[in-house]
Amino acid sequence: MTRDFSTLMQDMRRCTICEGLELGPNPIFQLSANARILIVGQAPGRITHAKNRPFDDPSGERLRDWLGIDRQTFYDDERIGIFPMGLCFPGSGKGGDQPPRPECAETWRERALSHLNRIDLTVVMGRYAIDWHAPTFARASVTEAVKGAARAGDSLFVLPHPSPRNNRWLRTNLWFENEVVPRLQSRVRACLGRQGD
Repeated sequence: MTRDFSTLMQDMRRCTICEGLELGPNPIFQLSANARILIVGQAPGRITHAKNRPFDDPSGERLRDWLGIDRQTFYDDERIGIFPMGLCFPGSGKGGDQPPRPECAETWRERALSHLNRIDLTVVMGRYAIDWHAPTFARASVTEAVKGAARAGDSLFVLPHPSPRNNRWLRTNLWFENEVVPRLQSRVRACLGRQGD
């Protein structure tokens, strides 16, 4: 880990852009310059904020199942990076959480991504993550983006959010778990099977 990257990570952890938010600033992410897989969600939820750990909830269990990795690998393997579009819980809205704060991505995203030059696989979930990392699908529905990214190649997968709220979507789109998930797991195995250069 270079000194510049280490300093950037410290600066991100001390960020106070979200000082006025409902629960205040608490940047939550998991990054290493050795990351091979980058997981991009929207922003930490209330549970994540309280636990100070990304995807430590039922959504995380489902996500790890889709990736085909266990909890220890997910949290302890430095080849797995977790970098949401917004680093802090953005607050509650009428139908769920508020969207990620745009100034967060504007301040930190390019700077952090410029250090992540070993990424072989990017996994994105949610509209804001799709628009940034898969702009080809910016005008597509999430379903169309999931299908399109799955056909496009093996370096980027778009997933529906693994929340239990999406159980109905999963029941009506069986192709996702039958076709996309096995390909995703195969890519994850390939990325984690690679050792240092």
